Amino acid sequence: MINRRVFGSAAAFGAMALAAVETGAGIAEATSRSPWVPMPDPATTPVPNPPFAKDLTREERRNLEKFDELDFEIFTHEKWNRIGESHARNIRVHWPDGHYTDGVDKHIEDLKALFVWAPDTRVQSHYLRVAQGGLTAVAGVMQGTFTRPMPDGKGGFIQPTGKKYAINMATIGLWNKRGTMDEEFLFWDNQNFFQQLGLG
Repeated sequence: MINRRVFGSAAAFGAMALAAVETGAGIAEATSRSPWVPMPDPATTPVPNPPFAKDLTREERRNLEKFDELDFEIFTHEKWNRIGESHARNIRVHWPDGHYTDGVDKHIEDLKALFVWAPDTRVQSHYLRVAQGGLTAVAGVMQGTFTRPMPDGKGGFIQPTGKKYAINMATIGLWNKRGTMDEEFLFWDNQNFFQQLGLG
């Protein structure tokens, strides 16, 4: 049995990559390319969502399907009342800047904050999806437009630049037997993110 709290983000991602290679459902199958051809940058060149790997267990497929629903419907359309379908009440979420939060209510609050300054924020692409038991690793593209004032955390606002952003992101999920994530690790390049917004 995996002690979920001991898994670091790098270890979780490494475990997923090794498991994909070991089972033969590697990156090439996950991206549905045969023979393998390097993928273009999905943030600048649309990449179709691949089919699910054929040898997923029922649990693995369920978790990946829930994650697609989370990003494509719940997050993109701000259906916060449905986030419990994929997130445990006491979920721990690790953010790209190194901080973490505990509890689904705080996570919803943080997600809502993205829509304050970019109301068209969305995820419509999951170009890489891997699952092994209670672990999932999903890479996708988050995009939006900086069209409204952004709270600066000091009581003021950063005025919108009108710039669009499209960033590659990855999420590692540690799922429980009830089909919700106990822990989630979010990864993206904050420097690239802020540069695209005209703030870097």
